[in-house]
Amino acid sequence: MGHAVILASQTEIAKLKEHYSQFLLDKLPTGSVFSAKTPSCTITAYKSGKVLFQGAAAESEAARWNGLMPSQSAAAKKTTASKPAPGSHLPPNFGHLSVIGSDEVGTGDFFGPITVVAAYARQQDLPLLKELGVRDSKDLNDEKIISIAKDIKNVIPFSLLTLHNEKYNELQQSGMTQGKMKAILHNQALNHLLGKIAPEKPEAILVDQFAKPEIYYAHLRGQKTVVRENVFFSTKAEGLHLSVAAASILARYAFIRHFEKLGEETGFTIPKGAGTKVDEAAAKLILAKGQSALPHFVKLHFANTQKAMALVAKRRGKF
Repeated sequence: MGHAVILASQTEIAKLKEHYSQFLLDKLPTGSVFSAKTPSCTITAYKSGKVLFQGAAAESEAARWNGLMPSQSAAAKKTTASKPAPGSHLPPNFGHLSVIGSDEVGTGDFFGPITVVAAYARQQDLPLLKELGVRDSKDLNDEKIISIAKDIKNVIPFSLLTLHNEKYNELQQSGMTQGKMKAILHNQALNHLLGKIAPEKPEAILVDQFAKPEIYYAHLRGQKTVVRENVFFSTKAEGLHLSVAAASILARYAFIRHFEKLGEETGFTIPKGAGTKVDEAAAKLILAKGQSALPHFVKLHFANTQKAMALVAKRRGKF
């Protein structure tokens, strides 16, 4: 059984409780604020601020709460003051090196695919990337993402991989975790890009960290070629090198385009994320096209599936 832990304030825990209100359990573990059981995951929030996710969808369910920070294990727990800053382990002057950066988009979205991009920003490319406005994609709206992506996709080499929902659901139902899917996609994108730029080699490779390096490489056991040379991992990597920022923009651009196509297929605008508006959109989709259409559009193991089905049942009951 998978598990994941995040840290949250009491205000954030209250929001979590509201979000999982229809799945709340009466019996609470000692020291907990609430406990909820969805069809694929059990969520328990504690007074300490830790929120524990357990079950087949633990990783993906925890990943939906992007604004909350992953918790450290008890053995590795440190004070905020002593916690190393993101990127502090990287070589000196890292931001000015020729680097391949890798990032992904869509893991916390119910609708839409996962897109992964590895992008190579040479030292001589960095001034132009800055001039074109490349920076942390979370600071950019969709319109700006599209504008910048159209400029940089012809400036730097990159490799884009898209995991569409049909394949995602097939892999997830076979027992593969979202973390393993991401590791395989990142490794494949890096391999593709290294092949594109060969015989040239980057001075370093930086992966936006979603798992500890040992877990990342454990996910890649059995893969034909695993990229290990000069590979670094860091959280908040978009702020550490423009290659990761560019990769994130290109990945988000691809995600937006796929999202638009899905919207055209549904005949209505579908929302991003995994909130209540998403539940409403999924219910509307089921009523229009039937439940059998879902695997093409959504990540089935998200709790949104059951919420949408409940909304459909409620609406059908009124007729």
